[in-house]
Amino acid sequence: MSSYTELEAQELREDGGPPPGGPARVRGRSPFQLAWARFRRDRLAVASLGVLALIVLFAVLAPLWARWTGHPYDATFPKTGLDPDGQPRGPSGEFWLGADQLGRDVLVRAAYGARISLVVGILAALLASVVGTLVGVLSGYVGGALDTLLARLMDMTLALPYLLVAILLATTFQISSVGASLTMTILVIAFFSFAAFGRIIRGQVLSLKQKEFVEAARSLGASNTRIMLVDVLPNLVAQVTVLTSLLIPTSIVFEATLSFLGVGVRLPMPSWGSMLGEGSDVFQTAWWLLAVPGVLLLLTTLSFNLLGDGIRDALDPRGDRSGGRR
Repeated sequence: MSSYTELEAQELREDGGPPPGGPARVRGRSPFQLAWARFRRDRLAVASLGVLALIVLFAVLAPLWARWTGHPYDATFPKTGLDPDGQPRGPSGEFWLGADQLGRDVLVRAAYGARISLVVGILAALLASVVGTLVGVLSGYVGGALDTLLARLMDMTLALPYLLVAILLATTFQISSVGASLTMTILVIAFFSFAAFGRIIRGQVLSLKQKEFVEAARSLGASNTRIMLVDVLPNLVAQVTVLTSLLIPTSIVFEATLSFLGVGVRLPMPSWGSMLGEGSDVFQTAWWLLAVPGVLLLLTTLSFNLLGDGIRDALDPRGDRSGGRR
């Protein structure tokens, strides 16, 4: 019996063990249950999921943080937030994580910044995954001139200097409202992310197209649309899930970079990137202005990456890479 078969047999055994004097009983479990059992054994992935849950809770409670502290995210408190020399005060009983150059509460602004980062990262990754999956499936399965056109489109997108183009778009449109700038940031990140996603999906579809079940469906008279939706697309769920989970931290860092350069989400709405940009001038005397958003950004991206690795290992037991982390 191979090691993979032994692992599957261990996962299928009942927790109570074999009955006295008889062979071990096994019970059937769905692929989701098997994947969840593998995921729970990955301690780093489970810990990362817990960290992300805390960060999401921190973002959801942003209005409550503002109410409890009495400090709205855009309100300035120069008398209590700044010292007599005009320098921001550090962590204290009133400002738990310190104040910035204008006397604004860093804790409240970090909580609202978590909202921006999570919304932009998740929505941009989902949009890029939908577009990339659609383009990859059409390009890989249809082939011919359409494949050439879509493949060259993805190559051209990957060749663009995405940061310079994003800055050019932001400065050209000069969007001043927070909602419009947030929408544009999501669209820009999704546009520069779908191409890499689509290339990977295209390669998977080219492999699936040669499988026996696709040939069988074609021989039974199934249309190309039905084969793509019923036979090919369900076999891409694992790859799409893993790629999306790994794309979220990339989108969060992209948004932070744009906001750091002043072309992301517009003020007065805070984001971790804009907080890093504002604190870079006074970090020598106010270290918390860089430490708070920097640590939150690091924890979020690292947790999403470790979570993506755990999902990949859970959905692909033959290529298990988590044994050293359990």
